[in-house]
Amino acid sequence: MRGAVRGLPGKMLPRSLLGQMLLAVALALLVAQGLSAVLLYRSAEQRRETRAADQLAFLLAAETRANARSTGEAPADERRRMRWLRVERSTASPLRRGEERQSGREALLAEALVDQGVVPADLLVTDRLLRDDPYYRSDLRDSWRWRNARDLRRGRLLLAAMRLPGEDTYSIARTPLPEGDREQLWLLIAQTLVLYVVLVGGLALLLRRITRPLAALTRRVESFAETRATEGQLAPSGPGDMRRLIEAHNAMEARIAALLDEKDVMLGAIGHDLKTPLAALRVRIESVEDSAEREKMAATIEDITRSLDDILSLARVGRPSDPLERTDLAALVASVVEEYEDMGAPVELGASERLPLPLRATWLRRALRNLVGNALRYGQRARVSLRRESAPGGAWAVIRIEDDGPGIPESDIGAMLEPFARGETSRNRETGGAGLGLTLARAIADQHGGQLVLANRRDENGHVAGLVAELRLPLH
Repeated sequence: MRGAVRGLPGKMLPRSLLGQMLLAVALALLVAQGLSAVLLYRSAEQRRETRAADQLAFLLAAETRANARSTGEAPADERRRMRWLRVERSTASPLRRGEERQSGREALLAEALVDQGVVPADLLVTDRLLRDDPYYRSDLRDSWRWRNARDLRRGRLLLAAMRLPGEDTYSIARTPLPEGDREQLWLLIAQTLVLYVVLVGGLALLLRRITRPLAALTRRVESFAETRATEGQLAPSGPGDMRRLIEAHNAMEARIAALLDEKDVMLGAIGHDLKTPLAALRVRIESVEDSAEREKMAATIEDITRSLDDILSLARVGRPSDPLERTDLAALVASVVEEYEDMGAPVELGASERLPLPLRATWLRRALRNLVGNALRYGQRARVSLRRESAPGGAWAVIRIEDDGPGIPESDIGAMLEPFARGETSRNRETGGAGLGLTLARAIADQHGGQLVLANRRDENGHVAGLVAELRLPLH
């Protein structure tokens, strides 16, 4: 029986090897591309900040050098120079209410100014919307460097104010604050898509070449486990390792089938060779004059014959020859109970519901007879019921047989399902059987993909009040 994947995350994962491998590669690629995107974004941000700082440093340093060379120039010449540099001079700090100084950018600009030989006494940097800056609106917006810099409604500028030692006037420079590099983002997305197509697509083709014969081999193993037939063996395909695996499996199947055939022939011969002398012996004991002794001999022969039938049935149950047929389980259970009721046995049929299932009816009747017979033999009466039960692994049809006997010691319940195992002395040889009834019932349950569960039934005081046998069959 296939185990169910537990938990919600397990249910969301693909079940096939191909799906899980592709999911693992896709997630790994997503993580790698995510890290790459973060690193590229940080690098682009750093380049953008450095470029803006260099632009501001150039403007402020150029204005400082030009101011040092033109101390004797006329005011008109100074106005022309200032207009070309687009640097504003003001005695007041340009920082407005609500604006904050940006220390990181100030440190970056100070480093760029030092590289150009300018050491400011005071330096401040902030950013603001283009539409909120009066100097941009009055003097910069028609400049070639600002004309296409940014949409006026959404654009921002970076503003730097520098005051040199011994001066009380600020030199104020502005530069457009560039947007993030959208082209880089689209390039990364395109690169990711190409990697997914090439890597995941190529891996999918490779894995399909491996998993397709593996899936076929899995189906073949499941089919052989049910039928034990060698027809329909797989032709070797796929990579070399898969071919060797399929060839080894085919050889193993052939050997198992040969061993099973040999076992069937041997069991048939044993059954014939033993039943024939037993039948002859049964005829011969009729000549015994002592009726009590004759009955003991007949009972012994009958016990040997019954044990031999159980052994042969147990050997054949693993390789059934009859196919599965859709059968109403409730009707089958009712027919077995009616057999015992017709014989006057104290067997009761409790609540049951109609549950059609693919079954081997002959074998399942044998299992039910064994369980009901055990309940009558050791518990004086049997109560049989059938119900549908839901569980995390799927739904089950549960046939429950209760008795009023002494039960089984908890430590011996597992051993009671083994061949020839017998319980306490009350379950002695005189009660009949060879200890194969429960083993045969369990084998029949396994044949149908189910299980046989034994448990002691307890009364209100916690004392053992009987044994409960549950024959559980999966509802497909």
